[in-house]
Amino acid sequence: MTKKFPPPSLKCVAIGGGTGLSTLLKGLKAYVSADTKPGVVPFSHSIDSLTAVVTVTDDGGSSGRLREEFQMLPPGDIRNCLVALSEDELLLSRLFQYRFPGEGNVRGHSFGNLFLAALTGVTGDFLEAVKLCSEVLAIRGQIFPSTMTDVSLVGEFENGQFIKGETKITALRQPIRQIRLEPENCQPLPETLDALEKADIITLGPGSLFTSIIPNLLVKGVPEAIANSRAVKIYIGNIMTQPGETDNFTAADHIKCLLDYLPPHTLDVVLLNAAPVSETMQAKYLEEGAQPIYFRPMGKNGRSRLKTNDQTIPILSGDLLEESSVARHSPVKLAQFVLQAFHQMKKLRVQRSGFRVQGF
Repeated sequence: MTKKFPPPSLKCVAIGGGTGLSTLLKGLKAYVSADTKPGVVPFSHSIDSLTAVVTVTDDGGSSGRLREEFQMLPPGDIRNCLVALSEDELLLSRLFQYRFPGEGNVRGHSFGNLFLAALTGVTGDFLEAVKLCSEVLAIRGQIFPSTMTDVSLVGEFENGQFIKGETKITALRQPIRQIRLEPENCQPLPETLDALEKADIITLGPGSLFTSIIPNLLVKGVPEAIANSRAVKIYIGNIMTQPGETDNFTAADHIKCLLDYLPPHTLDVVLLNAAPVSETMQAKYLEEGAQPIYFRPMGKNGRSRLKTNDQTIPILSGDLLEESSVARHSPVKLAQFVLQAFHQMKKLRVQRSGFRVQGF
């Protein structure tokens, strides 16, 4: 009788914010065990450690109000990640997303944001509050703010104007030249740097380019830690452009802009959606000034390459689309594609090292 051994385990770090990061985490959490759920395509590796690194520049909505009133880090994106990594069927995860109606002081606040604010007040430590929430929701992974410093996003626009504050930057609806954090010398958590060093997979995105992904790369030491990691580094492109951030951007525009904030030769591969967005959905987004980010592969099996000044980056594309009331990535499809890309890039690395490997 042949003895079965569990599949080798991977360490994965997902960097971003907003709904894009939580969508990816929701898909990847199914692999944080050798026993995958029904409908999940098995792989030769499971995920042993799943870490989310989340941007903390949000200053709008419930998060912005709590941030201003209690001088705490914005909880919204972290709350979304907590729920994404929890068991979907749990009442607690639904409770954390509940948003209060009415006209009172709690109008517009989500229960999860208030719970994090309360725990921060009780413990005196936002990071400890996140850890306690993680235990309450029994999440499959760990979540770290990109920095514990109270930072603001500053945007420089093509017309030379400077604007401070994430919501004000996107509201201006002008082409962004570059962004920075204030204060600039903010530091990451040691746990984040440790997770990046030990990672097998590092993902950037999907999510808002200038307000969810790049702010994480403005924290001191993070870009270098990503570049120095042995991990396969994957950028996941968005499905739609974002009004006020990436108007009329192509897939190549997104990638080249991201590369400006990373050391040379950091990215290993880019994943893009190739499935068409329905005409009905396109018309809905067009009213808001958004449009699909189309990508047509030039090679076989959805493969292509992007040439930059100092690097040629492989691009893998496929059907990653899920349409409901919005057009976004399918958590299941995206997680499977990330793991497929990891295995393909590992084969390519072996091939480049002089070993003969078939399949890529």
